[in-house]
Amino acid sequence: MNTDEMTAKIAGGQGFIAALDQSGGSTPKALLGYGVGEDAWSSEAEMYALIHDMRSRIITAPSFTGDKVIGAILFERTMDGQVAGKTAPQALIDRGVVPFIKIDKGLEAEADGVQLMKPIDGLDALLDRAKELGVFGTKERSVINLANKDGIARIVSQQFVIADQVIAAGLVPILEPEINIKSPERGAADLILRDELLAQLDDDADGPLVMLKLSIPEVPNSFDVLVDHPRVLRVVALSGGYARPEACAELAKNRGMIASFSRALLEDLRHGMSDEEFDRALGAAIDEIYAASVNKAA
Repeated sequence: MNTDEMTAKIAGGQGFIAALDQSGGSTPKALLGYGVGEDAWSSEAEMYALIHDMRSRIITAPSFTGDKVIGAILFERTMDGQVAGKTAPQALIDRGVVPFIKIDKGLEAEADGVQLMKPIDGLDALLDRAKELGVFGTKERSVINLANKDGIARIVSQQFVIADQVIAAGLVPILEPEINIKSPERGAADLILRDELLAQLDDDADGPLVMLKLSIPEVPNSFDVLVDHPRVLRVVALSGGYARPEACAELAKNRGMIASFSRALLEDLRHGMSDEEFDRALGAAIDEIYAASVNKAA
């Protein structure tokens, strides 16, 4: 796939984006869910090798193809590694799956109800390397805990500043200002975030395309105006801590939003499974998430 083909697949493809980008502190939890305890490694390098093996097993599984998985978000170490003798982005492309890369380096302490991204050292070099490897786009995460307008405005501003840097490198950014689904002010935060994003998009209405990765809103279809915006290539949803059945049920209520799930995709996979068992469990998860992404509730 060339860039135009990838753009068309993300814009109109039937399916969802897999999030295979656990990093840092989330890696031990992901491995534990996979049935690999912390006694299985004695160094960070060994830990990352184990998570890379898990991701390689997913990417090479028969059920993991571009027929239902239109994109996948990788961790930097995965992008730089090999999958079945190929670079990870090329392995995805060969399966019809558009590759993305996670670029954020974690979160600042909470202030005004939000957590901004930490500075991203070496971002230009990372973007250049990703582009050379055939990566299509990036993902950047920050977190909203309360419906604080000033805090949310800062989150959105920072997201667009980084997005501009990504665009300048020739990649498509996924902005991810995640709203904590356990927030006591979730519904109000949804609306403030929607309006702040819309204001930024409208400020350069003919500007380059971006993608949005958002928490499933408390009130279905609250993000319709973003789904329909001419600058938004696609709106994808994170599972936000929901188990897969609930995440899929909530997603299916929202027109135009497709999944970009991580834990909800991987929750039934175990290290000790045979390859047949592993692919059967992965395939069932893919089918369920695909259905919620393309078959919307009335």
